[in-house]
Amino acid sequence: MPSGQQARAQAAAITPGRQAPESEPTPAERVRALFTGQRLSPGQRRIAQYLVDHLTEAAFLSITDLAERAGVSQPSVTRFATSLGYAGFPALREALQPIALSAVAGAGDSRGARRNELQAAIDAEIENLESLRRVLADPGQVLEVGRRLAHSIPLTVVGLRISVSLAEYFAYAARRIHPDVRVVTGGGSVAYDTLLHAREAGGSWVLAYAMPRHANETLAAVRAARSTGLRVALITDLTMGPLVEEADAVLTAPVGARLVFDSYAAPGVLTAAVLQAMADAEPERTQARLEGYEQVATQHDFFIDD
Repeated sequence: MPSGQQARAQAAAITPGRQAPESEPTPAERVRALFTGQRLSPGQRRIAQYLVDHLTEAAFLSITDLAERAGVSQPSVTRFATSLGYAGFPALREALQPIALSAVAGAGDSRGARRNELQAAIDAEIENLESLRRVLADPGQVLEVGRRLAHSIPLTVVGLRISVSLAEYFAYAARRIHPDVRVVTGGGSVAYDTLLHAREAGGSWVLAYAMPRHANETLAAVRAARSTGLRVALITDLTMGPLVEEADAVLTAPVGARLVFDSYAAPGVLTAAVLQAMADAEPERTQARLEGYEQVATQHDFFIDD
């Protein structure tokens, strides 16, 4: 008998004969096509992203309102429109309005269409994000966890096996706004030593990730953290069980399980929300560290898109 993951691999196989018919570009894709191949400044990219994200509203805004909502100046909006080949913003808006109206007319139709396996997996992730959205209607718990983590110096992040990628992402971003972030990606005595040293150095909290399949090593690491006197915030898909019982705070996000390997849209968004909460908890420190990083990045030309 195949294992659960083998069965998932067979059920989610991307069979060419079962692909959905080729469809017309979506309104968002039609808007993005206006910018394809254009070299946009950072401010122009903000305008473009706002138009994609808020098409049905943005296509009917005045230049003043669009500039304010995109966080740019009115001349920037005009230059953006002319860079795309339009005489000005009114001409660009006139081109956007039929696309926006088609988006309104087509709302709700896409879910009824025949789906292939990849589209079904994306639909499931959308439902996971909707579930997380409902949970975050009250952001109090995330804000409190973010505050606790921001004040823990050092801050240790635990992610073992499949959870390593989420832990590494969190740590990479958190180091921009926090002075001392340490990562545990292996179990056993090395994990215990790292946690013990973090506690001895003044740390008070650990952030742990536990994604399926949930490893016994993760439970051991959480228990080791608590044995040193550290408190544990847990990001997981679980709502009960020994990992949840051991944690001091639990943030739950559903995992996509339609394909052979899980997908982590909702845990990724939840991670970003915790990072935002940490930044909000220490705004002056966050601003100073981000400005310092940008100065170094600019000086050494780290990036190709700025």
